[in-house]
Amino acid sequence: MKYAIETHDLVKVYDNDFKAVDNLNLYVENKTIGGILGPNGAGKTTTIKMLTCLIPKTGGEARVAGFDISKQPDEVRNRIGMVPQLVSLYNDLTVRENVELCADFYNVDQKIKDKKIDDLLELVDIKYAQDKYVKNLSGGMQQKTSVVASLVHNPDILFLDEPTVGLDPTTKRVLWDLMVDLNDQGRTIILCSHDMYEVDKICDNINIIDSGKVVANDTPQGLKDQLLHNLEENNRHIRETILKLEQEGIDENREEINGLKSSLTDESEKITVMVSNINEDMVNALEMLDVVNDVKTMGNGRLNISLKRSETSVNHVITSILANGGNIASIKTNDPTLEDVFVAITAKTRKEIKNGN
Repeated sequence: MKYAIETHDLVKVYDNDFKAVDNLNLYVENKTIGGILGPNGAGKTTTIKMLTCLIPKTGGEARVAGFDISKQPDEVRNRIGMVPQLVSLYNDLTVRENVELCADFYNVDQKIKDKKIDDLLELVDIKYAQDKYVKNLSGGMQQKTSVVASLVHNPDILFLDEPTVGLDPTTKRVLWDLMVDLNDQGRTIILCSHDMYEVDKICDNINIIDSGKVVANDTPQGLKDQLLHNLEENNRHIRETILKLEQEGIDENREEINGLKSSLTDESEKITVMVSNINEDMVNALEMLDVVNDVKTMGNGRLNISLKRSETSVNHVITSILANGGNIASIKTNDPTLEDVFVAITAKTRKEIKNGN
């Protein structure tokens, strides 16, 4: 089985004729961590509800763990676990009682149930609180309990919807590590989140959904590289248009040319280099490089450098610093973030919809 999740022209239309999911084609490879991103109202929650057999589809096809969500819903349910954003546990039951209830719901073999629950409680480091009532737990402990409850029947696929919202940084990292460990054990993880750093850090592949459609799909780095490519292509097209207008030599073109120039995006690459022994000769040598636009000495051994983007620009900077006796402690590039990608893609989609494309 190549795909843990695959949909073909999946559609959901509600009773008020609102099309929440519009011919969605979504693919998540088996035994990977797949991220699902999208603005509010994009159709993410509706999609997850269909994939987990909570609501019926209107049209199209979808298979989860190799089973059709409409024809084989029980097979799908037996192979998935769900950790919702809002913890759905019984407040007046203890941690262990909640997990035991889920185990009984899935008919977990009574002979192995206690050991399985013990192992899972230890896995998420919450066994010490197994006899505490859920209502007395912190948000992080409640979320850990949800994870245990979702895993008690040993699902192949685990859906997590905003699993770290409201959690402190330490607890977030614990859950991130847990997701990676579960994936290493062979489970497919489906992560829905608005935390771009979270998705970038742990996901193998990302689907961005907007207006009920998948509008982008790639690895986190692939999406960032594509944004850079698109910006460069857009600038190239703008420059070609400007040159054509200037060659026409018509005064009326001046306003349009100025507008096009203002729409050019900055193509320079900005890097920060930490050097323990910055000196004037080193800075002067950097400023003389053809690939360098600007050098700023920021104190504490930090150089902020603006470069002409190329495959060798950073190499030239490193070589120059070393040639002038510099001791480089670290280099940080300011490449586009996943948030930059998300904003660019969803803004483009909304513009196309507004223009009727």
